[in-house]
Amino acid sequence: MSQQTTRTFTLNTGDKIPAVGLGTWQSKPNEVKHAVEAALRRGYRHIDTALAYGNEREVGDGIKASGVPREEIWITTKLDNPWHKRVPEGLASSLESLQTDYIDLYLMHWPSSTDPDDLKKHYPDWDYVDTWREMQKLVGTGKVRNIGVSNFGITHLERLLNDPSCKIVPAVNQVELHPCNPSPKLLEYNKSKGIHTTAYSCLGSTDSPLYKNDSLQNIAKAKGKTPQQVLLHWGLQRGTSVIPKSVSKERIDANFDLDGWELTDEEMKQLSSFTERFKVCDGAFLPDGVKVFLGDDE
Repeated sequence: MSQQTTRTFTLNTGDKIPAVGLGTWQSKPNEVKHAVEAALRRGYRHIDTALAYGNEREVGDGIKASGVPREEIWITTKLDNPWHKRVPEGLASSLESLQTDYIDLYLMHWPSSTDPDDLKKHYPDWDYVDTWREMQKLVGTGKVRNIGVSNFGITHLERLLNDPSCKIVPAVNQVELHPCNPSPKLLEYNKSKGIHTTAYSCLGSTDSPLYKNDSLQNIAKAKGKTPQQVLLHWGLQRGTSVIPKSVSKERIDANFDLDGWELTDEEMKQLSSFTERFKVCDGAFLPDGVKVFLGDDE
């Protein structure tokens, strides 16, 4: 039977990313430090944050408080949209807040180069291909072990990978994935290019319509597991790493109770055939005219 909590996925760089991590998006101030500390003490070894979340310093505090050595922890953070023309500065800001010398995985948060002087505008002379060119320069500096992207669809990746300036294939594409946003085509595309997929909002976020689904409830009952545990297994068994967000110690522990059982092919099929669709993060906040989700991932 599967040991998911110690499982890793090998990236195209040879580095191994832990399959289960703690997400920290939308966690309130003062909660994050305790959540990170509790998760690391429970055995989590992957912590996901971002400059845009405004909580990197607390994440760093939580890591210190846990007593777990830095080299045992995988830290993922992200370059914020208004920093696309200032990649080294964006990284420096994250390193300082996280109180660490290096990031295991540095992602471009969105394929959107926002003008810092007017967040409703996109730079006319700069886009994500230019940003990636700058991110590639970080590799080999000792400050970043792996680089990747987030919220990229097939269209974005095609353009990036076919650009002559692209010398490094992203190690990871972190995207929203759950049974009501399964994106099978995107998953397949990432795999075909050697790009690992991390699933965010893998539990469908707070008050999710997912939990009203009878199939999910029935599978959870039959297994004697929580619906959240079932959703995490669905993600893991599809070959994606998962970063469930929680701030309560009880749920952080429960989300890690994934060893020694798995979903059958039939259960996986049921969960993959939900017809309802929704996105937790639809990119509505992005600058005018920037459309990221093009519906080509199904």
